[in-house]
Amino acid sequence: MAEYRTFSQAEFDDIAGRILYEDNHLLVINKRAGEIVQGDKTGDEPLSETLKAFIAQRDSKPGRVFMGVPHRLDRPVSGIALFAKTSKALERMNEAFRLGEVHKTYWALSVARPEPAEGELRHFLLRNEKQNKSYARNTPSEGAKEARLRYKVLEDTDRYHLVEVELLTGRHHQIRCQLSAIGCPIKGDLKYGAPRSNKDGGICLHARRISFVHPVRKEEVVVEAPVDWSPILKK
Repeated sequence: MAEYRTFSQAEFDDIAGRILYEDNHLLVINKRAGEIVQGDKTGDEPLSETLKAFIAQRDSKPGRVFMGVPHRLDRPVSGIALFAKTSKALERMNEAFRLGEVHKTYWALSVARPEPAEGELRHFLLRNEKQNKSYARNTPSEGAKEARLRYKVLEDTDRYHLVEVELLTGRHHQIRCQLSAIGCPIKGDLKYGAPRSNKDGGICLHARRISFVHPVRKEEVVVEAPVDWSPILKK
């Protein structure tokens, strides 16, 4: 029998309240900034393990719970995190991500306004493993990968700008790096040029929307994750 930790009622309700979509094959949760999707060298409990324990408790499952990770979200980023509840779904979603058949839209609060207000960015990103950081180049260079995204300014305040981003490629720290490269770092993102950190240690980048063909039912699935930045945007 698998051993999983037990949640308090408040912890249980918190997780249940953040599940955006679930069926027998998939689970989508609204990840908080600071949570990790999969285990790393920090040793902190990842969402994959948290969700295993949650399902074991909720469904009174005596055996092991499967929770595959076809898609990762950086620790300081919030929003949609997708998990596979069966090996078949994991295999098929891995392939869908690899083929670019999963469409992702993000929201970002930038500290400067992109000009023009709508457009497409194309850079060549060079990843530095030791620094866990990517660097943008305007022309191809050895080891660099092409990165493309579309963006649109949705709202402006005196201090911040709400930007919607559609990823056309999936590169390491792509949105963070490309917005920084045009002088528009994301609020709280010290690594890419923001002037100050956020209190929660996260950054104002949110995985807002995901759409894909269900790996088993073959129907389109569209999920949106709410985020409340109104206190920031009102300042």
